[in-house]
Amino acid sequence: MPHPSSRSSDILLTALAPAIWGSTYLVTTRFLPEGIPFSVALLRALPAGLLLLVILRRLPPLALWCKIFVLGALNFTLFWSCLFIAAYRLPGGVAATLGAMQPLIVLILMRVWMGAALRPLAVFAGVAGVIGVALLVLTPAATLDPLGLIAALIGALSMAIGTVLTRTWALPATPLTVTAWQLVAGGLLLLPIALILDPPMPQVNATNIIGFVYLGLIGGAVTYFLWFRGIARLDPQTVAPLGLLSPFTAVILGVVIARENLSALQSLGMVVVLASVYLGQYAQAPRRMNPA
Repeated sequence: MPHPSSRSSDILLTALAPAIWGSTYLVTTRFLPEGIPFSVALLRALPAGLLLLVILRRLPPLALWCKIFVLGALNFTLFWSCLFIAAYRLPGGVAATLGAMQPLIVLILMRVWMGAALRPLAVFAGVAGVIGVALLVLTPAATLDPLGLIAALIGALSMAIGTVLTRTWALPATPLTVTAWQLVAGGLLLLPIALILDPPMPQVNATNIIGFVYLGLIGGAVTYFLWFRGIARLDPQTVAPLGLLSPFTAVILGVVIARENLSALQSLGMVVVLASVYLGQYAQAPRRMNPA
């Protein structure tokens, strides 16, 4: 059983990843060109992955390539493609609310695939998380684009499956190496998709470059290292609820940077989200056995 202080540190470090991901929408809309979702995902994944490979100087053995490309496809190719499609076609609140279903999907997958116990408190926390995110970011005027809805749901499912398989397969490498392998694999899979489906890349300016560097290095390499490290040291049911911190951070950034107003319902949503994250951790905490 891990020491409580070690587990708390692992949770806090892992929570940094979705907290930083909360800046993705702001950076995407303010720093990046519009209308090229697959190219944006490609430039977020491949350069950062290749840079890590050059630094680490470790290629995966051939026996692991299949698993690495499956994980890269789930965690990066499919998830990031759906993420940017949803961001372009849906209001941020709708996409974030659908994405908040990921912890519930992880619970179901762990029950079906791994036979893990389905704790009622964890399910309650997952449902509360969806409600909290809806209160936080959903507006009555939100429009529902069918393609955007499908992309958001597929993205949540892809990330959930990738989270579970990352722990289940437990690749024999450090979390940073696993991050590099998956970024490269996901980026290579994105390359033909971007070339076929996206229009030509518009002229890139200094602002665009700053956005790509931030999303690739900070929002990609660093955060996914923390995320995969957390999955390796904790369990998917504990890690998944931390993803709710992403829309939480996005709203905070909107208030601080974009000078948006925070309504009473949004304030309630913030409380519900934080409570659901705490309950999600508490529900999965190791139970101490009472001495006989």
